[in-house]
Amino acid sequence: MAAGWPAIEAARHADAGARVPFRIQDGGRPRPVGSVARRHLGALARWRPALRCDDLGVTLHCPAPERVDFFAEVNQRLRTDGLIVAWRDETYAVPALDDGTLLATFERAASRFWGSTTFGAHCNGYVAGPDGRPSHLWIARRSDSKPTDPGMLDNLVGGGVPHGQSPAACVQREGWEEAGLTPAQMAGLQPGRRLRVARDIPEGFQLEDVSAYDLALPPGLVPQNQDGEVQSITCMPVAEALALAAAGAMTVDASLVTLDFALRHQLLPTAEAAVLVARAAHLWMGPSRLAGDFP
Repeated sequence: MAAGWPAIEAARHADAGARVPFRIQDGGRPRPVGSVARRHLGALARWRPALRCDDLGVTLHCPAPERVDFFAEVNQRLRTDGLIVAWRDETYAVPALDDGTLLATFERAASRFWGSTTFGAHCNGYVAGPDGRPSHLWIARRSDSKPTDPGMLDNLVGGGVPHGQSPAACVQREGWEEAGLTPAQMAGLQPGRRLRVARDIPEGFQLEDVSAYDLALPPGLVPQNQDGEVQSITCMPVAEALALAAAGAMTVDASLVTLDFALRHQLLPTAEAAVLVARAAHLWMGPSRLAGDFP
């Protein structure tokens, strides 16, 4: 199975020459924020001199109090032009790449156009066997109407972290929306690893820190989707779920979160696990958190 897991390579699959750095001038210096596709530089030229564009990059020169309104106008125009897709009406943070300082906020869908950092939170819902080890995983299948990865397999719970919310709080909120789990049923949430995805996608560029969590569910509890974003939820033997993740049947994010679960719970043969740890080590960013400051 170690020869599988295409998500490991997909998580860092990017054409470095296709994009240029995006920066925001702040405190007298340009702060790195993300990246913009070279083919979109012409579309941004209409906002000069606020946006200075050349082959070396794009820099926004806009006072901090005006940035939210500036991005609102620009992103709506880019949406009209078809350059920003899958609009969500959700607000995301725009942090500096070097130290996480919040430099602006804007519409979630715009983060892929600007290549800015986003945050995700996923939860492995599992059932333990008589020996206390995970025996089954609850696996969701995304709705065919989802704007990204329609119809693909996913973790029981997963979602994007909006501005002002922590990954743990996000996964608890999504726990109800996607699986019908109450706060009391999610009280046993346990953190796994954070992992970094940096890849080209049809909408632009995904630069995302994904926090993984585990939740043991009692036998007999059947999760029920509430928001229509999941078409089915299936309780699979661990081996079957891992085989699907290894074969690429899950989304990239979900496959990596499932792999993290398998490695932490020692669900793979030792030799195979060692190979996968070596292949995926560059993705791990440290532990997920249940509390504390964010980001």
